[in-house]
Amino acid sequence: MAVHAAKPMLRSLLLSYALSALLLAGLAFCLYRLRLKEGQVNLMVFAIYLIACFAGGLAAGKGIRKRRFFWGFLLGLLYFLVLFAVSWALNRGGPVDLERSATVLGLCVLGGSLGGMVS
Repeated sequence: MAVHAAKPMLRSLLLSYALSALLLAGLAFCLYRLRLKEGQVNLMVFAIYLIACFAGGLAAGKGIRKRRFFWGFLLGLLYFLVLFAVSWALNRGGPVDLERSATVLGLCVLGGSLGGMVS
């Protein structure tokens, strides 16, 4: 990673995780109050990943200002890798749902890339 891009990328990644935390807390509240079905919750979690990576890609593109698509893509990939590593560690190295992981990877990369392009 280019030295000039490290600080904006880290800041954008932290923004993505902070936004995820806020949106997931809101979803937890809605789940508590509205008794949402599992399918609805899964769809909303996927939407939160997409929105968070879009915001991070947007921030990365604005912060770095060159090769915005690439930096947005990279942000989405890093977001997914950290999310995957933490989930895997918390699951104590248990079996991985490859279909769900591939879906989340696609959403994260798509959201980051779109955010980078729009920036």
